Amino acid sequence: MLVTLASLILPSILYAAYRDYHNFISLGPGGTPQTVAGYLRITFLRLFALRNPYLPAPTPLHLRFSKGYLSNSVLSRRIGPRPEVTGIAPHRQTTEKGSPKNYGALVAAIRELHSRHPNRLRINTSCFEKFSTGLFSVNKVNRTCNGEVCHAHPSDGSLHLTLHPADARIVLEAGWGERHPLARGGWCTRFVPLGFLMIYAPRSEEELTTVMHIVTAAAGWVGGEPLNAIKDEGGEKAGYGMKDEKSHWPRVATMMRQR
Repeated sequence: MLVTLASLILPSILYAAYRDYHNFISLGPGGTPQTVAGYLRITFLRLFALRNPYLPAPTPLHLRFSKGYLSNSVLSRRIGPRPEVTGIAPHRQTTEKGSPKNYGALVAAIRELHSRHPNRLRINTSCFEKFSTGLFSVNKVNRTCNGEVCHAHPSDGSLHLTLHPADARIVLEAGWGERHPLARGGWCTRFVPLGFLMIYAPRSEEELTTVMHIVTAAAGWVGGEPLNAIKDEGGEKAGYGMKDEKSHWPRVATMMRQR
């Protein structure tokens, strides 16, 4: 009886595991090796994944009265429903993916931000993902992986970054992203910080501008000082506030058209 039952159930379990493994592989390279061992590690970590990644994390006591870097700006609500997202590492959009043109514009905008603040920021391979373009803060005031501010994903056009809790709340409530499944604090900070978010792939020039304001806020949080506290190489105040987007992002609005 038990043998018969096992012979009926076991093939279904093995097939489900086979499909799940191939779904893991199909997400492409990320922070976890694309091996059976990597898959088993992620399968274990699913036990600790957030049940609702859209809810803001509780604010740590020492930051309860601390303002973020988007506090003086108002993000308009992202148009349309949220895209579908899956995985842990990799953690990717599966719908509304960014096109290669849009991804190229996003990377160009990240490099543009670095060029405005070469003494505050640097470009390198992502410390979290180990392969994609990453933006890093020279000053590492708030812990991430080696001071990483953000990294972009070529497979879907989304990006990951770390924000001040107040800014994370603004972004989540406006629908621009969601928390990483392991961004729950405690022992999970060995994998990602509490404020680690996915920002959805920008779909238009306007959305790219908004995303870059969020990236700028992330750079302020990781470096411990807003980027508008210094001047760029040309001596012009580099604020990047939402009200200043036309004067401080003259090239961002045309990047998607140029590619």
